[in-house]
Amino acid sequence: MTEFTPLPALLGGILLGLSAGVLWLVHRRAAGISGILGDALVPRLGGSAWRWLFLAGMIAGGFVTQALEPEAFGAASGNLGLLATAGVLVGIGTRLGGGCTSGHGICGLARLSVRSLVAVSVFMGVAGVTVYLVRHVLQGVL
Repeated sequence: MTEFTPLPALLGGILLGLSAGVLWLVHRRAAGISGILGDALVPRLGGSAWRWLFLAGMIAGGFVTQALEPEAFGAASGNLGLLATAGVLVGIGTRLGGGCTSGHGICGLARLSVRSLVAVSVFMGVAGVTVYLVRHVLQGVL
């Protein structure tokens, strides 16, 4: 059981929205992490320096959070091969879906994109089914 902490969740949501808004105002780019990472690895016109800074800030934020609140991150559990496979499947899904949860969920929904609404509905539906399967159907198998 996890403890609901509304104030840190609210602050995190505000910071996510603020960073997505600033990125849109400054660069006219959605804060979709898969697109930012993909374009940083395969540079396109418009430069990639801001992309690397954005990604570095995300990584630095994780280290700062770990230093300030070590219990914020749980230990990775499960088979590392299974986790790596899951990561690859997420990457394939973001390519097929035309973006990731942050791009569609934060930026797309804020722009009232129907495509993003459909994508987020699919993300959330599949997430719910996956949690049910892992916790109730496949319990003990994985």
